[in-house]
Amino acid sequence: MSVVTNTTTIGAIEAPSRRNTELAMLAFAVIIPVLAYLNVGLAVNDEVPSGMIGYGLGIGLLAGVGHLVVRKFAPYADPLLLPLATLLNGLGLVLIWRLDQSPRLIDRANRIFGSFTPDAPKQLLYSAIGIALFVAVLLLLKDHRILQRYTYISMAVALVLLILPVFFPAVNGAKIWVSIGPFNVQPGEFAKIIIAIFFSGYLMVKRDALALASRRVMGLYLPRGRDLGPILAVWAMSILILVFETDLGTSLLFFGLFVIMLYVATERTSWIVFGLVMSAAGAVGVATFEPHVQQRVDFWLNPFAQSTWEQSDQIGQALMSFGAGGTLGTGLGQGNSDLIGFAANSDFILSTVGEEFGLAGTMAFLLIYGLIVERGVRTALAARDPFGKLLAIGLSGAFAIQVFVVAGGVMGLIPLTGMTMPFVAAGGSSVIANWALIGILIRISDTARRPAPAPAPSPDAEMTQVVRP
Repeated sequence: MSVVTNTTTIGAIEAPSRRNTELAMLAFAVIIPVLAYLNVGLAVNDEVPSGMIGYGLGIGLLAGVGHLVVRKFAPYADPLLLPLATLLNGLGLVLIWRLDQSPRLIDRANRIFGSFTPDAPKQLLYSAIGIALFVAVLLLLKDHRILQRYTYISMAVALVLLILPVFFPAVNGAKIWVSIGPFNVQPGEFAKIIIAIFFSGYLMVKRDALALASRRVMGLYLPRGRDLGPILAVWAMSILILVFETDLGTSLLFFGLFVIMLYVATERTSWIVFGLVMSAAGAVGVATFEPHVQQRVDFWLNPFAQSTWEQSDQIGQALMSFGAGGTLGTGLGQGNSDLIGFAANSDFILSTVGEEFGLAGTMAFLLIYGLIVERGVRTALAARDPFGKLLAIGLSGAFAIQVFVVAGGVMGLIPLTGMTMPFVAAGGSSVIANWALIGILIRISDTARRPAPAPAPSPDAEMTQVVRP
């Protein structure tokens, strides 16, 4: 007895896009800042703020545009990256607007500059430009692997961006800005993305050579002498940035990013050890003869010293803000972090979070940052190509290092660096560059989570005869 059966190819099961989940999370990401905006108005002026509807519509429109573009052009992307970034951006706008209402800051601006210009409207404009760049990334970057073609071009562009501030005047002792008319651009914010692209392309090609084991000393595989060239070059470049621009933050970000990606590419613990030792040696060496860096270290060690209080009062005021916040905070609009001065809405905006949201609110903010990093790492694990894995981990690592450097400086864990808190602090370069970073991560996650196309059915397979006795 024989039975003839037709066999067909079974298509792959369609993976869920999770876009509705993203939309639901975006609703919360818009509602929470709007309620915070209302809270500030009631606390400061005892009335519902007149601009609440406009603010809600503005942040909702930006979030809606981002969601529609992701739904259309990256339907399988991670559903949490856009809502998390929107929530941080929205809360940052509320905190900046809250500081704009401070009578002390308004009086100080009138005395020094003759007039006061609020920063919240400008930050909302920068956020709109950031969303526009986010949309442009998703529209133009159809496949993240295209960036691999520009490995060495990206290196040249990154070097130009890092060197450019040397030719412009210093701001607060550090040369990190490029002034173009009324606009100030911080090239380091964009350089971190371009550097990550270069490192991803370079390490994907060279990782086998860098991973070769040499002599083993004290349980560590020491790299060969010629393999030390890349890390020595990057170490020297970070030191030069620190010397000529007195920019501790960018140096830490630049070198830390390379060490993280080098470790991920080679899986050699020795690179981490070498990186930490060389980073410490470079920082100590520069601090001994560079007055600006040495001054920041002194302020970090003695923030309440009476002899330097006029210069270090911002750090002291920030630490007192965290102490005054306690566990649950004083409430939005009811703190005194504006005593820090004009840096309260940029470098030290986390101190406003610490005072008015308390320890619980500060941990919530850091948890949101941690979730963005976690989703980036998850994207790196899911990516199918080595370039995408390295780029996702590089962008996530750069984001994590920047948050650590800023939060550590404000909280007194490390010397102050002058970098801005991503999405929260006032600053056009930071918010625009970080929206581009989120756009690239979303593109990589879409490629990683997109189901493979089902193979076309074979005519030969359909005519296959299976004979059973």
